[in-house]
Amino acid sequence: MAVLRKCARPMLASAFVAGGLSTVRAPERVAPAAEPVAVPVASRVPRLPENPEQLVRINGAVHIGAGLLLAAGVVPRLAALALAGTLVPTTLAGHAWWKEEDSEQRAQQRTQFLKNLSLMGGLLITAADTHGKPSAAYRARGATRDAAGTVRGATSGAAKSVRDTADHVRALPAQAQQAIDKRL
Repeated sequence: MAVLRKCARPMLASAFVAGGLSTVRAPERVAPAAEPVAVPVASRVPRLPENPEQLVRINGAVHIGAGLLLAAGVVPRLAALALAGTLVPTTLAGHAWWKEEDSEQRAQQRTQFLKNLSLMGGLLITAADTHGKPSAAYRARGATRDAAGTVRGATSGAAKSVRDTADHVRALPAQAQQAIDKRL
């Protein structure tokens, strides 16, 4: 499976790196199509510029950076999530096939929309891939069970100590009486 990951990640990332480079170099080519989605997103997210060309360039830079991280296998789950997050507005803005009047354009945009949907599926699988190791949630549940067992063991041991001490304290008057009787 390791060989598969090493081959598949760069293949999945290649579309994002190539598209990101194209977008960063010529944002004016896609900015008009992105504007209906990008500007409302930017108005809701602090610190994002409202200029569509800048937003498209930022999106392209994320595609390049996260794509390279994914291809290299460096924080691949986080990189896949970043790419998936940027793919949603990219797809909605660039491939709104339901808005197309021309049947040929509509079919072409639907194909691109479905391609991006397929990429999203691959990214989500990649984001969930734990390399055959237990997930963080699984490890946390195990740690919780281990801690609960330790606490139960400790409280059981403490309860035994308390019982032993109580037995010893109850036995003290009898032992004291025996010591007194010996001295007399």
